[in-house]
Amino acid sequence: MKQFIVLYAAMYAAYGVASPFLPAFVTERGLHPEQLGLVLAAGTCIRLLSSPIAGRVADRLRALRTVLAVCIALAAVVTLGYLPAYGFSALLFLMLLHATFLAPMPVLADALALGASKAGRFEYGRVRGAGSAAFIAGVLISGQFVGIWGLQAIVWSQALLLLAAALAATRIPELAHPQRGAPPGGIKVLLRIARFRYLVLAAALILGSHAMHDAFAVIRWRAAGVSASAASMLWALAVLAEVMVFFALGPRLIARLTPAGAIALAAVAGMLRWAVMAQTAALPALVLVQPLHGLSFALLHLACMRLLAGIVPPGLEATAQAIYATVGIGAATALFTFLSGFLYAQAGAQGFWIMCALCAAALPFAFKLRTIGIL
Repeated sequence: MKQFIVLYAAMYAAYGVASPFLPAFVTERGLHPEQLGLVLAAGTCIRLLSSPIAGRVADRLRALRTVLAVCIALAAVVTLGYLPAYGFSALLFLMLLHATFLAPMPVLADALALGASKAGRFEYGRVRGAGSAAFIAGVLISGQFVGIWGLQAIVWSQALLLLAAALAATRIPELAHPQRGAPPGGIKVLLRIARFRYLVLAAALILGSHAMHDAFAVIRWRAAGVSASAASMLWALAVLAEVMVFFALGPRLIARLTPAGAIALAAVAGMLRWAVMAQTAALPALVLVQPLHGLSFALLHLACMRLLAGIVPPGLEATAQAIYATVGIGAATALFTFLSGFLYAQAGAQGFWIMCALCAAALPFAFKLRTIGIL
C-alpha cells in the first residue's frame, strides 16, 4: 500500500499546487478572459479523447503501469514548457498537451489501485483519501510559494511533483493480466453490461450536480455577505469530510448498505445539500451541509470503484475507468457547468433545485443496481 500512497500523494499534490493559480498564471502571460475560457474549454475537450485512448492502449498492451509512468513523465516535461511561453497560440498548444498527458493519470492509477485492493492488499479508500489530503496540502503550500516567488513557483512545484509521481508509478505492481490482451470491441463489451451503464449514469447525474456548486457557490456566498476567509473554510470543510469518508466512514457504510445502497445515500445527500443551498446562504446552514460532500462525492466514488472491480471483465480495467471518469462524468460535468451559467443568470440560487433534481434522477439507477444483485 505504501507505493500507492506515495503515488497518489504526489499526483494529487501536483494538482493542488497548480489548480488554483494556473488561470492567473496564463492570464499574466497574455491571455484575455475570453481566450482563457476558450483554452480551458479546449483542455476539457481533449481530456474526453485522451483518457479513453490511453486506457484502451494500456489494456491492449497489458501495460497499465508503463503507460501511466510515461504519461506522468511527459506531463512533467510539458509543465516546464510554461516557463518560456507567452501569448495565445503557445499557451493553447501547451494546455492541450498538458491536458492530454494529465487526463489518463487518475484513470490508470485507479485501475491499478483497484486491482491491488481487489487482491486483498489494502483498502482503496485509504489510498484515495491520502490523495485528497495531499491535494489540500498542495493548495496550502502553493499559496505560500506564490507569495514568496510569484506565480512561476507553481510550474516548478508541479513539474517536480509529477516527476516524483512518475518514479512512484514504476514501483507499484502491474495488474495480473489475462493470457490474452483486452477483449476485442472493448467499449462495446462494456456498454452491453447493464450494470455498467446504470453505474455510469448514476455517477454522471450525482457528480454532474456538483457543477453549479463548483462554479457559483463562492459567488453566491460572497453576494450574501459571507467573507472570503469563511468561504475558504467552507470549501476546506467539504474536502475534510471527503478525506474522512475515504479513510474511515465510506468502507463501513458500503459494507452495511452495499455499494448500490451507498450510491442511493449519496444521491439523497446531494438532494439535501442542493435544496438547502437553493433556500439560504446563512453561514450556520452552510456549515451543516458542506460536510455532505463526503457522501455526495467520496462515498459515491468509493461505491462505484467497488462495483467496477466486480463487474468489469479482465483486460478492460483501464478502458472502464476511462469511460466512467472521462466520458461519463467528465462529459456530464462539462455539460452541466455550461448549463449552470444560464441557470444562475436566470434563477440565481434557485438553480440549485435543478441540481437537486439531477440527484433524484439517479435514484432509479441505484435501485436497478440493487435489484440485480450486485454485492
